[in-house]
Amino acid sequence: MSFGQGGPYGPGGGHGPGGSQPPTPDWAALADDTARRGRRRKLLFIGGGVLATAAIGAIVATAVISSGDKGKSSGNSASRLPAPQDLPSESPTPEPTFSDVAPPAPPKPLDILSSAKRDKAPLSAATLFPDEKAVGNGHTYTKGATAATSACATAAQGRLGPALTSNGCRSLFRATYSKDGVAVTVGIAVFDTKAAAERAKEQAGPNVASLAGDGVPVFCRQADCRASANAIGRYAYFTIAGYTSGADVTTADTKALQAGRDIADYAFRRILERGNQQASAAATATD
Repeated sequence: MSFGQGGPYGPGGGHGPGGSQPPTPDWAALADDTARRGRRRKLLFIGGGVLATAAIGAIVATAVISSGDKGKSSGNSASRLPAPQDLPSESPTPEPTFSDVAPPAPPKPLDILSSAKRDKAPLSAATLFPDEKAVGNGHTYTKGATAATSACATAAQGRLGPALTSNGCRSLFRATYSKDGVAVTVGIAVFDTKAAAERAKEQAGPNVASLAGDGVPVFCRQADCRASANAIGRYAYFTIAGYTSGADVTTADTKALQAGRDIADYAFRRILERGNQQASAAATATD
Protein backbone atom coordinates (compact mmCIF):
# COMPACT_ATOMS: atom_id res chain seq x y z
CA MET A 1 0.00 0.00 0.00
CA SER A 2 1.33 3.34 -0.93
CA PHE A 3 0.81 6.40 1.33
CA GLY A 4 1.97 8.89 -1.19
CA GLN A 5 5.17 9.54 -3.00
CA GLY A 6 7.12 9.89 0.16
CA GLY A 7 6.83 6.15 1.23
CA PRO A 8 6.04 4.62 4.71
CA TYR A 9 7.43 6.15 7.91
CA GLY A 10 9.88 4.12 9.90
CA PRO A 11 11.88 0.98 9.11
CA GLY A 12 10.01 -1.78 7.35
CA GLY A 13 7.12 0.55 6.68
CA GLY A 14 5.36 -0.46 9.92
CA HIS A 15 2.63 1.66 11.61
CA GLY A 16 2.84 3.12 14.98
CA PRO A 17 0.38 2.27 17.69
CA GLY A 18 -2.79 4.03 18.46
CA GLY A 19 -4.54 4.71 15.13
CA SER A 20 -3.97 5.94 11.57
CA GLN A 21 -0.88 7.89 10.37
CA PRO A 22 -1.06 11.54 8.76
CA PRO A 23 -0.72 11.80 4.99
CA THR A 24 2.85 12.20 3.61
CA PRO A 25 3.55 15.67 1.83
CA ASP A 26 4.19 15.72 -1.91
CA TRP A 27 7.77 17.09 -1.82
CA ALA A 28 8.23 17.18 -5.56
CA ALA A 29 5.16 19.34 -6.02
CA LEU A 30 6.28 21.62 -3.24
CA ALA A 31 9.69 21.97 -4.86
CA ASP A 32 8.17 22.79 -8.21
CA ASP A 33 5.90 25.34 -6.64
CA THR A 34 8.79 26.97 -4.78
CA ALA A 35 10.83 27.10 -7.95
CA ARG A 36 7.97 28.75 -9.82
CA ARG A 37 7.59 31.41 -7.13
CA GLY A 38 11.36 32.09 -7.18
CA ARG A 39 11.32 32.53 -10.93
CA ARG A 40 8.33 34.86 -10.70
CA ARG A 41 10.01 36.97 -7.97
CA LYS A 42 13.18 37.19 -10.07
CA LEU A 43 11.22 38.24 -13.11
CA LEU A 44 9.37 40.84 -11.06
CA PHE A 45 12.65 42.15 -9.65
CA ILE A 46 14.24 42.32 -13.07
CA GLY A 47 11.15 43.96 -14.51
CA GLY A 48 11.08 46.47 -11.67
CA GLY A 49 14.76 47.23 -12.20
CA VAL A 50 14.22 47.71 -15.91
CA LEU A 51 11.30 50.02 -15.21
CA ALA A 52 13.30 51.95 -12.58
CA THR A 53 16.22 52.24 -14.99
CA ALA A 54 13.89 53.37 -17.72
CA ALA A 55 12.29 55.92 -15.37
CA ILE A 56 15.70 57.29 -14.30
CA GLY A 57 16.78 57.46 -17.92
CA ALA A 58 13.61 59.33 -18.81
CA ILE A 59 14.22 61.78 -15.98
CA VAL A 60 17.82 62.34 -17.05
CA ALA A 61 16.78 62.71 -20.68
CA THR A 62 14.11 65.18 -19.69
CA ALA A 63 16.62 67.17 -17.67
CA VAL A 64 19.06 67.17 -20.59
CA ILE A 65 16.35 68.23 -23.00
CA SER A 66 15.16 70.93 -20.63
CA SER A 67 18.71 72.16 -20.21
CA GLY A 68 19.12 72.14 -23.95
CA ASP A 69 15.88 74.07 -24.34
CA LYS A 70 17.07 76.64 -21.85
CA GLY A 71 20.37 77.05 -23.66
CA LYS A 72 18.57 77.20 -26.96
CA SER A 73 16.12 79.71 -25.55
CA SER A 74 18.95 81.82 -24.17
CA GLY A 75 20.73 81.55 -27.45
CA ASN A 76 17.65 82.57 -29.32
CA SER A 77 17.09 85.47 -26.93
CA ALA A 78 20.67 86.58 -27.32
CA SER A 79 20.41 86.24 -31.09
CA ARG A 80 17.37 88.50 -31.02
CA LEU A 81 19.27 91.33 -29.12
CA PRO A 82 20.60 94.16 -31.27
CA ALA A 83 24.31 94.25 -32.00
CA PRO A 84 26.37 96.52 -29.69
CA GLN A 85 26.82 99.06 -32.45
CA ASP A 86 23.02 99.16 -32.90
CA LEU A 87 22.33 99.86 -29.23
CA PRO A 88 21.49 103.48 -28.43
CA SER A 89 24.38 105.20 -26.72
CA GLU A 90 24.11 107.65 -23.87
CA SER A 91 24.05 111.25 -24.89
CA PRO A 92 27.54 112.57 -24.17
CA THR A 93 27.87 115.52 -21.84
CA PRO A 94 28.94 118.49 -23.96
CA GLU A 95 32.50 119.46 -23.23
CA PRO A 96 33.45 123.13 -22.97
CA THR A 97 35.44 124.45 -25.87
CA PHE A 98 38.15 127.02 -25.67
CA SER A 99 39.52 129.20 -28.36
CA ASP A 100 43.21 128.89 -29.13
CA VAL A 101 43.30 132.61 -29.77
CA ALA A 102 43.87 134.64 -26.63
CA PRO A 103 41.57 137.66 -26.26
CA PRO A 104 43.28 140.97 -26.74
CA ALA A 105 44.54 142.61 -23.59
CA PRO A 106 42.45 145.59 -22.48
CA PRO A 107 44.04 148.87 -23.48
CA LYS A 108 46.01 150.72 -20.84
CA PRO A 109 45.10 154.35 -20.13
CA LEU A 110 48.71 155.48 -20.48
CA ASP A 111 49.02 153.76 -23.86
CA ILE A 112 46.01 155.71 -25.10
CA LEU A 113 47.27 158.99 -23.65
CA SER A 114 50.64 158.48 -25.34
CA SER A 115 49.32 158.27 -28.92
CA ALA A 116 47.41 160.90 -30.91
CA LYS A 117 46.00 158.08 -33.09
CA ARG A 118 44.37 156.39 -30.09
CA ASP A 119 43.54 159.42 -27.96
CA LYS A 120 40.37 160.52 -29.79
CA ALA A 121 38.06 161.74 -27.03
CA PRO A 122 36.78 165.35 -27.32
CA LEU A 123 39.44 167.76 -26.10
CA SER A 124 38.72 171.28 -24.84
CA ALA A 125 39.05 173.48 -21.78
CA ALA A 126 35.59 172.26 -20.74
CA THR A 127 36.59 168.57 -20.89
CA LEU A 128 39.92 169.13 -19.16
CA PHE A 129 38.58 171.50 -16.51
CA PRO A 130 34.91 170.56 -16.02
CA ASP A 131 34.59 171.30 -12.29
CA GLU A 132 33.77 174.64 -10.70
CA LYS A 133 35.82 173.48 -7.75
CA ALA A 134 39.21 171.80 -8.04
CA VAL A 135 40.32 169.50 -5.23
CA GLY A 136 43.95 168.60 -4.85
CA ASN A 137 45.55 166.86 -1.87
CA GLY A 138 42.42 167.57 0.16
CA HIS A 139 42.38 171.33 -0.57
CA THR A 140 39.58 173.00 -2.54
CA TYR A 141 40.01 175.89 -5.00
CA THR A 142 37.50 177.92 -7.00
CA LYS A 143 37.77 177.99 -10.77
CA GLY A 144 38.19 181.34 -12.50
CA ALA A 145 38.84 182.02 -16.19
CA THR A 146 39.67 179.37 -18.82
CA ALA A 147 41.27 179.71 -22.25
CA ALA A 148 42.46 177.62 -25.20
CA THR A 149 44.76 178.35 -28.12
CA SER A 150 46.51 176.48 -30.90
CA ALA A 151 49.26 179.16 -30.91
CA CYS A 152 50.81 177.66 -27.82
CA ALA A 153 53.75 180.08 -27.52
CA THR A 154 51.41 183.08 -27.11
CA ALA A 155 50.29 181.73 -23.72
CA ALA A 156 53.79 181.09 -22.45
CA GLN A 157 56.61 183.10 -20.86
CA GLY A 158 60.37 182.85 -21.21
CA ARG A 159 61.80 179.63 -22.64
CA LEU A 160 58.51 177.76 -22.51
CA GLY A 161 57.28 179.39 -25.73
CA PRO A 162 60.15 178.08 -27.91
CA ALA A 163 59.94 174.67 -26.16
CA LEU A 164 56.26 174.32 -27.03
CA THR A 165 56.79 175.40 -30.63
CA SER A 166 59.84 173.24 -31.35
CA ASN A 167 58.19 170.09 -30.03
CA GLY A 168 55.01 170.51 -32.01
CA CYS A 169 52.49 171.71 -29.44
CA ARG A 170 48.99 171.30 -30.90
CA SER A 171 47.00 173.21 -28.28
CA LEU A 172 47.43 174.83 -24.91
CA PHE A 173 44.50 174.88 -22.47
CA ARG A 174 44.59 177.07 -19.35
CA ALA A 175 42.50 177.53 -16.23
CA THR A 176 42.99 179.59 -13.06
CA TYR A 177 42.02 178.50 -9.52
CA SER A 178 42.22 180.61 -6.38
CA LYS A 179 41.91 180.35 -2.60
CA ASP A 180 42.66 182.72 0.27
CA GLY A 181 44.59 185.31 -1.77
CA VAL A 182 46.61 182.74 -3.73
CA ALA A 183 45.96 182.10 -7.44
CA VAL A 184 47.29 179.31 -9.65
CA THR A 185 47.13 179.08 -13.44
CA VAL A 186 47.57 175.59 -14.91
CA GLY A 187 48.31 175.06 -18.59
CA ILE A 188 47.97 171.68 -20.35
CA ALA A 189 49.90 171.45 -23.64
CA VAL A 190 48.99 168.70 -26.11
CA PHE A 191 51.54 167.00 -28.39
CA ASP A 192 51.45 164.12 -30.85
CA THR A 193 53.76 161.85 -28.87
CA LYS A 194 54.90 161.16 -25.35
CA ALA A 195 58.51 161.92 -26.30
CA ALA A 196 57.58 165.42 -27.50
CA ALA A 197 55.77 166.15 -24.24
CA GLU A 198 58.75 164.97 -22.22
CA ARG A 199 61.13 167.20 -24.17
CA ALA A 200 58.89 170.25 -23.70
CA LYS A 201 58.78 169.59 -19.96
CA GLU A 202 62.57 169.43 -19.76
CA GLN A 203 63.04 172.62 -21.83
CA ALA A 204 60.36 174.71 -20.07
CA GLY A 205 61.18 177.82 -18.02
CA PRO A 206 60.13 180.08 -16.50
CA ASN A 207 56.60 178.88 -17.29
CA VAL A 208 53.05 179.31 -18.54
CA ALA A 209 51.53 182.83 -18.58
CA SER A 210 49.10 183.48 -15.73
CA LEU A 211 45.42 183.92 -16.67
CA ALA A 212 43.35 186.58 -14.93
CA GLY A 213 39.58 187.05 -15.04
CA ASP A 214 36.34 185.93 -13.40
CA GLY A 215 37.21 187.55 -10.10
CA VAL A 216 40.95 186.92 -10.21
CA PRO A 217 43.16 189.99 -10.81
CA VAL A 218 46.39 189.97 -12.77
CA PHE A 219 49.10 188.10 -10.88
CA CYS A 220 52.59 186.75 -11.45
CA ARG A 221 53.43 189.19 -14.21
CA GLN A 222 55.80 191.47 -12.29
CA ALA A 223 56.22 189.54 -9.04
CA ASP A 224 58.19 186.42 -8.29
CA CYS A 225 56.05 183.25 -8.35
CA ARG A 226 56.45 179.50 -7.98
CA ALA A 227 56.39 177.39 -11.17
CA SER A 228 56.30 173.65 -11.95
CA ALA A 229 56.40 171.42 -15.02
CA ASN A 230 55.50 167.75 -15.54
CA ALA A 231 54.16 165.36 -18.19
CA ILE A 232 52.01 162.27 -18.64
CA GLY A 233 51.53 160.58 -21.98
CA ARG A 234 51.45 163.14 -24.79
CA TYR A 235 50.45 165.89 -22.34
CA ALA A 236 52.78 168.33 -20.57
CA TYR A 237 51.28 170.40 -17.78
CA PHE A 238 52.63 173.53 -16.12
CA THR A 239 51.63 175.68 -13.13
CA ILE A 240 52.43 179.15 -11.91
CA ALA A 241 51.31 180.18 -8.39
CA GLY A 242 51.47 183.57 -6.64
CA TYR A 243 49.59 186.11 -4.61
CA THR A 244 46.72 188.10 -6.04
CA SER A 245 48.06 191.08 -4.03
CA GLY A 246 51.13 191.20 -6.23
CA ALA A 247 53.50 190.22 -3.42
CA ASP A 248 56.53 188.12 -4.23
CA VAL A 249 56.72 184.48 -3.34
CA THR A 250 59.88 183.84 -1.35
CA THR A 251 61.85 180.63 -1.22
CA ALA A 252 60.62 180.08 2.34
CA ASP A 253 56.95 180.48 1.34
CA THR A 254 54.84 177.33 1.71
CA LYS A 255 51.35 178.66 0.93
CA ALA A 256 51.91 179.37 -2.76
CA LEU A 257 54.08 176.25 -3.06
CA GLN A 258 51.26 174.08 -1.67
CA ALA A 259 48.68 175.69 -3.97
CA GLY A 260 50.86 175.00 -7.02
CA ARG A 261 51.25 171.35 -5.98
CA ASP A 262 47.51 170.96 -5.36
CA ILE A 263 46.50 172.25 -8.79
CA ALA A 264 49.27 170.23 -10.51
CA ASP A 265 47.85 167.13 -8.79
CA TYR A 266 44.35 168.03 -10.00
CA ALA A 267 45.60 168.48 -13.58
CA PHE A 268 47.38 165.12 -13.48
CA ARG A 269 44.21 163.34 -12.32
CA ARG A 270 42.10 165.04 -14.96
CA ILE A 271 44.42 163.89 -17.75
CA LEU A 272 44.59 160.36 -16.30
CA GLU A 273 40.78 160.25 -16.05
CA ARG A 274 40.64 161.00 -19.75
CA GLY A 275 42.76 157.92 -20.41
CA ASN A 276 40.71 155.76 -18.03
CA GLN A 277 37.42 156.65 -19.70
CA GLN A 278 38.71 155.83 -23.16
CA ALA A 279 40.29 152.55 -22.00
CA SER A 280 37.04 151.51 -20.33
CA ALA A 281 35.03 152.33 -23.45
CA ALA A 282 37.44 150.34 -25.64
CA ALA A 283 37.28 147.31 -23.30
CA THR A 284 33.47 147.38 -23.28
CA ALA A 285 33.33 147.55 -27.07
CA THR A 286 35.38 144.31 -27.39
CA ASP A 287 33.24 142.25 -24.93
